[in-house]
Amino acid sequence: MGSLVYIRLIGFTAGTLLQLFWMVVIVGYRRQRNFERVFFFFCLALFLFYSGSLLALNAEIYYPVPPALLESSAITLLCAGLCLLPPLLIHLHLEFAETRELLKNRAGKHVVLFAAYVPILYFALRVFRQIATAPGFDFLIPGNALGRGYGVWLGLALLFGAGWEVRFAFGAPDRRQRQFHGLLVGLFVAGAAMVVYLHVFGGPHSPNSSAGISTALAWLAIPPSAMLIYLVQRFNFLQIGRQKNLVYAVSATFLALLYLSLVRRVSVWLEPALPPEASASILLFVLVIFIEPLQRVLGRRLEETAHKEMDRVQRLTAEIQQEARRGNLKELVNFIQRRVQEQFELASATLTLVDPAKAVLRADGSRPDEKLLRTSAPIADQCFQVGQKHGLIAVLRAEPHGAAISGETRAALEFLCEQLPGALDLCRLIEEKLQLERELSERERLAVLGQMAASISHNLKNPLGSIKTILQVQLENPGVPESVRAETRMVLEEVSRLSAKLNQLLQFSRPAIRGGAVRATCDARAVAEEVSGVLRHEAERRGVALHFEVGPEETKLSASAEAVNEILSNLVVNALEATARGGHVKVSGRANGQGFLFAVEDDGAGIPESAREKILQPFFTTKTQGTGLGLAIVARRVAEFGGKLDWESPVRNGRGTRFRVILSS
Repeated sequence: MGSLVYIRLIGFTAGTLLQLFWMVVIVGYRRQRNFERVFFFFCLALFLFYSGSLLALNAEIYYPVPPALLESSAITLLCAGLCLLPPLLIHLHLEFAETRELLKNRAGKHVVLFAAYVPILYFALRVFRQIATAPGFDFLIPGNALGRGYGVWLGLALLFGAGWEVRFAFGAPDRRQRQFHGLLVGLFVAGAAMVVYLHVFGGPHSPNSSAGISTALAWLAIPPSAMLIYLVQRFNFLQIGRQKNLVYAVSATFLALLYLSLVRRVSVWLEPALPPEASASILLFVLVIFIEPLQRVLGRRLEETAHKEMDRVQRLTAEIQQEARRGNLKELVNFIQRRVQEQFELASATLTLVDPAKAVLRADGSRPDEKLLRTSAPIADQCFQVGQKHGLIAVLRAEPHGAAISGETRAALEFLCEQLPGALDLCRLIEEKLQLERELSERERLAVLGQMAASISHNLKNPLGSIKTILQVQLENPGVPESVRAETRMVLEEVSRLSAKLNQLLQFSRPAIRGGAVRATCDARAVAEEVSGVLRHEAERRGVALHFEVGPEETKLSASAEAVNEILSNLVVNALEATARGGHVKVSGRANGQGFLFAVEDDGAGIPESAREKILQPFFTTKTQGTGLGLAIVARRVAEFGGKLDWESPVRNGRGTRFRVILSS
């Protein structure tokens, strides 16, 4: 019986320290996930059981008659742990199944959890009533206050866990995890068998056999808790392995506690032959001989870790350089974010480019939250600067799954950020080169198109003029029948329309004149009124309401009246053609800080998704009778005078388009 007591003592001590170890790791890790929260309370339940059992066992060893308060405290801790253990075991497996995406029915999960937690109140009341009437019982031996009902409850929880562990083993991503889940299957099945044997069927009649089985049952949680430390440290199980500094610190602390506990225990054993102070001094001095071997082991381990992280960063840098050669900065930023998150097993990674001329910009040109660069200390610890001698060019924010980034990961990310400027500059240079090549190719294509358009327009304009003159003469002849006169008018209108299209081709084929060579000015309001007067009849013919809202003040624009008229006319005509009968087109103009802003807005169907990137290209049109030159001419004329053209669609309620033109005043 004495050896069994010491086996229990070792088991309860190891179990207490292991569960306390995991609670400290989870609290230090601080990942915002339900699984970690439930795992913490599961470890707490085991800690209460082991610490209560250890307290009761020590009281039995050191006191012939344990004090009532000490015994009640031990039983209370033990009772709380045992009552919480079955529901938390069920809850832990459901949460882990959810993280593995094996649990689809959330309503069923809540029903199971409710059924698992309900019995706590019943067993707690029963146990405390037993404490008041018959203290000093062992909760693991048949006939105790928990009774057979608790055996059924705990046995079902263990079998429930074994069933889920089988599923986890089949779906495990690697051999180590399969082995771990397989070990848990065996332990849970063995535990369920021992619980049923002890609590349901009454167990063996010998007290020693019952105590042996209950001791084996108490040891069940120790092997998986110890194995979990190894898996976390070596294979990043549960994604805690990246926090090696946290695991090292907690491990060192608990090894020191275990050794101090051993020193105290050995001092008590040797007290008849050696004073406790002498025994403790000798055992503590013995540690000195292990310092140098430990230092060598830790040195090799740290060196291996450093080499592994540097190799990881070098491989990642090579991948980033390869991606940079494609010359797409936006795709490179997305690639860096994705690979850094995968390689360093982070919750998220965000790379924000910093343009000194435009403050803080993302790769796509949009403005992010500028608080990124000046924020609270916890977030600032997750930010890594990517810079060169001339200043900051980007900020990499790495958000870990837990509370902090481990030391080796931080060093690796800092080293990576030193390599990123070269890749970003390479990508920018290649992107600029490709952009210039595309622009050159586009200019050559447009030059050929312009020459062809000028040739076609010149060769067709004179014959069309002759045809138009002959038709006008025919209309003036009073002897022409009315039926022929109507057909002649129709042909004359078509000739006029064709002539207008040829004029548009001629305008597009003219070489662009830069604003620096042009000194012409015009009044913005006068040009807008002229366009309004010309196109109002066209709007009435189409049944579209045309509204002009231009400020009353006179504003001089650094552009010719002919160019501004052409810009507004093309935009308004496009808006009228895009608006159904009964719709509205609004033309507004006002001075702003950059010059004068014209806006043309319609409530038509909007620009289709497939045409968004092409609407400013020459000869692209979605209309059956369009040339595709209207918006291309607008973009060209705006560029001639150093203006700015942008647009948005839809504007409201999924409909409408708004074009905005800014010309300098």
